[in-house]
Amino acid sequence: MNIRTQASLELGQHQQLVLTPQLRQALNLLQCSTQELDLEIARALTENPLLQRDETPPEAASAQAEMLEHRWAQPTSRTVTDDMPESPAAQSLADHLLQQLHTTRASARDQALVTLLIGDLDEHGRLDFDPAAYTAVLPSSLGIEDEEWQTALRLLQSFDPAGIGARSLSECLRLQLRARAAEWPAAVLATALQLTRHLEDLAAGRWAKLCAALACDRDQLELARQAILRLDPHPASAWTDEAPAYIVPDILFYHAASGWQASLNPALEPRVRVDPDLLAQMEDTTTGPVLRESLQQARLLIAQLGQRRHTILRVAECIAVHQQAFLDHGQAALRPLVLREVAQALGLHESTISRATRLKYAQTPWGVCELKCFFATGVQTDTGEDASAQAIQAVMRRLLAAEQPEKPWSDARLTTLLAEQGFVIARRTVAKYREAMGIPVASLRKKRLSSA
Repeated sequence: MNIRTQASLELGQHQQLVLTPQLRQALNLLQCSTQELDLEIARALTENPLLQRDETPPEAASAQAEMLEHRWAQPTSRTVTDDMPESPAAQSLADHLLQQLHTTRASARDQALVTLLIGDLDEHGRLDFDPAAYTAVLPSSLGIEDEEWQTALRLLQSFDPAGIGARSLSECLRLQLRARAAEWPAAVLATALQLTRHLEDLAAGRWAKLCAALACDRDQLELARQAILRLDPHPASAWTDEAPAYIVPDILFYHAASGWQASLNPALEPRVRVDPDLLAQMEDTTTGPVLRESLQQARLLIAQLGQRRHTILRVAECIAVHQQAFLDHGQAALRPLVLREVAQALGLHESTISRATRLKYAQTPWGVCELKCFFATGVQTDTGEDASAQAIQAVMRRLLAAEQPEKPWSDARLTTLLAEQGFVIARRTVAKYREAMGIPVASLRKKRLSSA
């Protein structure tokens, strides 16, 4: 058998998008949050000797800042002055536990053992408890018995926050259930305590198997599940060595004569410039290739930062136009909006809009919101207009808040009430939204009231 091979060359044309280093850097700057952008600029200032921060904002920005500050000022807000005391340092979890330990009547020996256990807690507040291992690292002359370690463990587990010192997630949940036993009927508490030993089946939703194992019906199991959902699997999460993070809005929405407008927060605008002294020296002397490259990179960065500001502002202005009703009335008036609409309105790509809204926040009359929160899918109403899913959920919250506790509304009744307000959606959609809001079915809401 003969096998023939034949090679040929063909010419063809095709389009291919190539990301140049400059374009890649511009896209990276656009998607950076304020904190990430600060790091990028700090790195550029370190690497480029011709760059420096421009600490003198233009008069227009200063006037704008004063205007926006006046618009958003709260008459009852406190003014920060230099003579105000600094906030105290946040208390660590160890300090919080030791403070409780010192108020007990435990002996000095027991307190020493508990102190050792506190030092071994992990970031979730749990403990890898092995009495033999603890004893092995201490002088044998102390003669510490395993029972003493068990006593120290029980004492630690009695402290706040409930669940601290647990040896497993299951034990952590049981400690919290016992500490908060008064919050649930005895039958629900007993079922919930048993349920903590079947967390794998609970996570997998094996309801029939759980009902058989716990000898309870589906409603009782659901009440126990809801009790567990109210617990904290990481009781140490409220204590951290890191300073609390505060969100400073990138965009400020303000009301003008023509309606709601958007403005960049001048306090967050990163401004850099080419060092004028070094630039003058370069003009007076022969410039080497390294400095010429640095000058080119500096000017490119300045241009890219300007383009970033321009793009984010254009996107924010477009959002302000589309979401005037939300800015006036809140979430219940949020209109459906998708990235494609903004992209088409601005003549940009959807990915550019996505980058421009990533981790960017806006100050609104209803609090600080991430720009992505203004994008929502739509549901058609009886008038033919679209309403956002978030708006419908806001209306549902208002309806549920007004229901009679002894006669909670079913999903079918909620569907009818929404239709009366112009939101004609299927009952299964109402159920989906209710579950997304973490609200149980009517029968369980009624049972919770009757058992409370």
